[in-house]
Amino acid sequence: MADTLTPISPLGSWSHRFAVLPATVTVAEEPFTAMVNLWVDRAGPGTDAARRVLGFDLPTAPGTSAGDDRTTAIWLSPEEWLVTSRSTSPSTLETDLRAAVDAHGGAATDVSGQRTTVRLTGSRARDVLTKGCSIDLHPRVFHAGSAVQTMLGRAGVVLIAVNDDGNDYRILVRASFARYLAEWLVDAAEEFGPGR
Repeated sequence: MADTLTPISPLGSWSHRFAVLPATVTVAEEPFTAMVNLWVDRAGPGTDAARRVLGFDLPTAPGTSAGDDRTTAIWLSPEEWLVTSRSTSPSTLETDLRAAVDAHGGAATDVSGQRTTVRLTGSRARDVLTKGCSIDLHPRVFHAGSAVQTMLGRAGVVLIAVNDDGNDYRILVRASFARYLAEWLVDAAEEFGPGR
């Protein structure tokens, strides 16, 4: 009989801590999101090949993302993107992207185990982030389609604006920093509880 490994999410035991946060701030882990690093020449045919797999164009400007709630491509550098998917398995996403870009000198590598995703929502979500993030998060600047690599507290993260209202964000954090970030978010959110 073969042993099977069961994946454990970095924040699987934190749901009870997140459940007692003020109503103005909601934190939840979105575990086991597929993540693939994609490298391809932005000016070559590989970007069209990737588009056919993803169903949308790769973002071409720094600090941007493209896609939808299920699959997103985040600009990391002129020829590198982080593709995340909540609807495709990591192996399928990697295989499909690799097959598409390999003939064009591109590469795709599954990095799903490297990070987890934290969803931060609520009317005070932006206020929580501004306590530990130095970028301008005002919705007129950081809106849907915005994505940056930055520091939040002392953790390096990829921060994605989900909407234009400043109340819905995805935070991609390395698994080794996930508990630190969760503790930081809980502490930062407590200020916005009842009577405060």
